[in-house]
Amino acid sequence: MTEKVLGVILGGGQGSRLAPLTQTRSKPAVPIGGKYRLVDIPISNCLNSGIHRMFVLTQFNSASLNKHIKNTYHFSHFSSAFVDILAAEQTPDNPTWFQGTADAVRQTMHHLLNHEFEYVLILSGDQLYQMDFNEMVNAHIESGVQITLATIPVNAKDAPEFGILKANEQNIITSFIEKPKTGLENWTSDTGPEMHAEGRDYLASMGIYIFNRDLLIKIFSENAEEKDFGKEIIPRMLRTYDVLSFQYEGYWTDIGNISSFFEANLGLTDDIPKFNLFDHHHSIFTRARMLPPSKILGTTLDKTIIAEGCILQAESIKHAVIGVRSRIGIDTHIQSCYIMGSDKYQTLEEIKEDLDAGIPMIGIGERCKITNAIVDKNSRIGNDVTIIGGDHLEDGDFDFYTVKDGIVVVKKGAVIPNGTVV
Repeated sequence: MTEKVLGVILGGGQGSRLAPLTQTRSKPAVPIGGKYRLVDIPISNCLNSGIHRMFVLTQFNSASLNKHIKNTYHFSHFSSAFVDILAAEQTPDNPTWFQGTADAVRQTMHHLLNHEFEYVLILSGDQLYQMDFNEMVNAHIESGVQITLATIPVNAKDAPEFGILKANEQNIITSFIEKPKTGLENWTSDTGPEMHAEGRDYLASMGIYIFNRDLLIKIFSENAEEKDFGKEIIPRMLRTYDVLSFQYEGYWTDIGNISSFFEANLGLTDDIPKFNLFDHHHSIFTRARMLPPSKILGTTLDKTIIAEGCILQAESIKHAVIGVRSRIGIDTHIQSCYIMGSDKYQTLEEIKEDLDAGIPMIGIGERCKITNAIVDKNSRIGNDVTIIGGDHLEDGDFDFYTVKDGIVVVKKGAVIPNGTVV
């Protein structure tokens, strides 16, 4: 049935909670796992589920996202498959930017209606999970409903951060509350013995929806002032339509802030990671780069993921994700870090010119010590630099780095002189 489904991936707003990683790029274009982009996750889930027609909706800093989509997702000329970007555009009917999740779909609906489909699968562009959408689509069709909402069991600590709902024995949602701060004890659900054993007694919305085509058209024609699915449209639909809860129990995390982004990346280095990059049934697709294999010279490695094209001479790298084309100098220690790498290699001549001019080469220099940090792409960190993140640092935005929740984020293209201490 997936040939009747059209995928719509929401690119999100300015992504201020992920700043400075979103300073020059949209949230879906943020690099993750050393070689991927966040947008690769929902696209890959769709492709693995047989959904081959997708639109990605975006409006902020979309250049790098456009480039990534264009260079990555190529399909046969004899196939109807596509992944297309739909950026916010001013028209006589819509003179404004996207005002919310529903408004984004409403403003681009005329493009969607150029294609044949019966169901719209609406996804977020900043979540980490591996899900077979066939199961959700089949449940939607078999139940006879016109709206299905993907849900996940969460614990009492996380529940106030989500839309929480309750469902009956037929999994039809009976009530919904957005980010409850009080009265949480009234919102427990029977999530099953396994989830209950983990203390996950609350059903949270994942921000993943299936709408029947005709109903979505009707919704948008009825209430043009409604801008958001989770806050406005879904609560109103519950009063009029049966809305199905499709419970998902696998790994899922919302990449909403620097802390969750950092934890999700370092979680990939676990012995058996919750998000499994090595699962061939749930492959994550990305741009195919023609890079050489990584070269490692005298480095002690532990719990580390290393992408292609790296030259590593560090003394030790522990609990880290090392991105494409990373260069790390001798006697350097890296621990609990995500090093994003770079977009190009410097020639030997370019390196010499930079060093003669007192400018560090792209990468991390010699005798550095970096802990609890994210180093964005194309950064130049000189020799004898010390960056130690942790609770002792106050949050703040500085010249070449930002501190959030004790995590030091070195900005894209930053130049950090020799001997700097953070």
